[in-house]
Amino acid sequence: MPDPVALSWSGGKDSALALAALRAAGAEVRTLVVTTASGRLGMHRVRAGLVRRQARALGVPVRWVDLPEWPSNATYDTAMSETIDGLLREGVTQLAFGDVHLTDVRAYREERLTPLGVRLLFPLWGRDTRELIDTVLDRGYRAVTVCVDTSCLGASFCGRTVDAGFLADLPDGVDPAGENGEYHTFVSDGPDFAGPVRFRLGAQETRLGSFRYQDLLP
Repeated sequence: MPDPVALSWSGGKDSALALAALRAAGAEVRTLVVTTASGRLGMHRVRAGLVRRQARALGVPVRWVDLPEWPSNATYDTAMSETIDGLLREGVTQLAFGDVHLTDVRAYREERLTPLGVRLLFPLWGRDTRELIDTVLDRGYRAVTVCVDTSCLGASFCGRTVDAGFLADLPDGVDPAGENGEYHTFVSDGPDFAGPVRFRLGAQETRLGSFRYQDLLP
C-alpha cells in the first residue's frame, strides 16, 4: 500500500486537479491541509465554512492551519512545522501541492519543508496550462473566480464561471489557467464530488491595491 498523502488545499481548480491526479496514481489522500486567517483562506479569501463543505463532498477531512492575516515567514514556518509534525505522527509522510510551473514557489517549499522530514509531491508540475484548464472544463469541474488581479484582467472577470466563454474573453498575454496569479478560483462541483457545494455570490471588494475579490455566501 502506498504511503498516505496530505494535500495542500486552496479550494481552487489546481487543488482539485492535484487531488484527481494523486488518486489516479493510486495515492491515499488522507487529509487536506488548509491555511486560514480570520476564517478565510489566504489569497482566495473563501470562507472556511465553504471549504469544510468542499472537503465533506470530496470525502477527505481537513487539517486547519490558523495564521494571522499577515504572518511573518517565521510565523508561517512555525505553523507548518507543527502541522508536519502532526502529520508524521499519524503516519502521513508525503505532502502534495498543486503548483504547476512557478519555480521560485517550489524552491521555497522545498527549502522550508523538506528538512522537516516530509516528502514533497507536485503532481501537476510541468503540465501545459492550456491542457490543464481544458481538463477542468472537459471533466465537468465547476469553478468560479474569487480573486482577479486587475493589473492583468478587468474587474468584470471577478465572480465569473470559468467556461469556454470566460477563456475566449481572456486578453492576450494572460495564462489561460491563471498560473501567473491572474485569477484564482473556487471549485464547487466535479467528478470527485459527492454533490455540489451550494453558494451564492456576495459583495465584491478591492484589496492590496489591484486585487478584486468575490465573496461567496453559503
